[in-house]
Amino acid sequence: MTGASASSPVDGYLPGMGDDGYHVVGYDLDLDYRVRGNRLQAVARLTILPRRTVDELSLDFSGLRVAKVTIDGERPAGVRHTGHKLVLRPATPLPDGEKVVVVVEYWGSPAPRRSPWGPLGWEELEDGVLVAAQPSGASTWFPCNDHPAEKSAYRIRIRTDAGYDAVANGYLRESSDRGGRISRLYEQPEPTSAYLATVQIGRYVSRRDDVDGVGVRIVHPTALLRRVEHDFAPLPEMIRHFSSRFGPYPFEQFTAVVTADPLEIPLEAQSMAIFGANHVDGRSGSERLIAHELAHQWFGNSVGVAQWRDIWLNEGFACYAEWVWSEHAGGPTADALARRFAVALRSLPADILIGDPGSADMFDDRVYKRGALTLHALRLTIGDDAFWALVQEWTRSHRHGVASTADFVELAGRHGLDGHGSGAAAFFDLWLFRTALPRLPR
Repeated sequence: MTGASASSPVDGYLPGMGDDGYHVVGYDLDLDYRVRGNRLQAVARLTILPRRTVDELSLDFSGLRVAKVTIDGERPAGVRHTGHKLVLRPATPLPDGEKVVVVVEYWGSPAPRRSPWGPLGWEELEDGVLVAAQPSGASTWFPCNDHPAEKSAYRIRIRTDAGYDAVANGYLRESSDRGGRISRLYEQPEPTSAYLATVQIGRYVSRRDDVDGVGVRIVHPTALLRRVEHDFAPLPEMIRHFSSRFGPYPFEQFTAVVTADPLEIPLEAQSMAIFGANHVDGRSGSERLIAHELAHQWFGNSVGVAQWRDIWLNEGFACYAEWVWSEHAGGPTADALARRFAVALRSLPADILIGDPGSADMFDDRVYKRGALTLHALRLTIGDDAFWALVQEWTRSHRHGVASTADFVELAGRHGLDGHGSGAAAFFDLWLFRTALPRLPR
């Protein structure tokens, strides 16, 4: 075999997912969905750029049935669909650096895939659809290269039943309602990881706003209007404040979807966040969660992780943004919250390495809180001016890309940390790669 195969290793936390032999430049997804009966008929067009000569293309694809596949208009020499993998063997090996278009026609009743973190992917609601794919559920609704560092452009057309609205990543380019069907076309040109692509379908209404050039859309059931208006009232100021701290908002739009169903936690997607009806109580009960999901647009979406072991960079920053917002909004200061959570963490087992927590623990709340404490300790060590300059360089230099813990350590060293104590490497070793929780500086 001369190139990438179905067994190409990509991420140690998700063995068997992704393929490092090619890059998907863009996905063009055409989805026709019947809510009653949960039936999907779809066509996925993938523009693929091989990174080396490949004689097999391995796509992540779970649960749905393949009707037809072509590679540059020709039938492949072989098609094998087992488990979560769709493996295509072209008639001749695909040359390094020459784009091809793979078209997959498929159908079926999409459902979540089981995982150590619960069901992931396409999920039926009481009356609609939710897609929550982090970290490995994208394959439940389209064939993909499902790795966080594999970022692509998206074009998603959704047709579904009248009476519903359909929301996907990015910008609504076309919309029609006729013949008992609706059609929506969305485009997300900014590079997007497969797990951050999403579709939300429900009996929704929406309102739009503009916040200093950022389009804001809030989508929700009519019955929740007053609660949504109250609880999302701080969102424009959140966007302004975070933009002043983190750098310019990285997309043209932010969409918040509130489902009619309750959800265990809010969910992140590229240029979007999804909340359950239980997250809007009309009393600002989930304001910190709105701040958290908004912050992910900078940390996790625009600046993605190179490997899942680096997840503290996503969740630590999003958690720290909760504390930054609290201080700005007149609540407890970031320092007060950091010290409060440090006390709480000391009562929990100290048996996790935040910088490499392992797949089973990568969504453990200690990753979130200790990640945020690491950032606060850094801020206290190098000072506010250096810290916020570091954060803005981080979001600027890795905008719409991916980065690693090693990248962050190097940047912190250049922003003054190498001049404190034993330097950046020793600081982050103590905070990220030792189980014992260090003391916050005074």
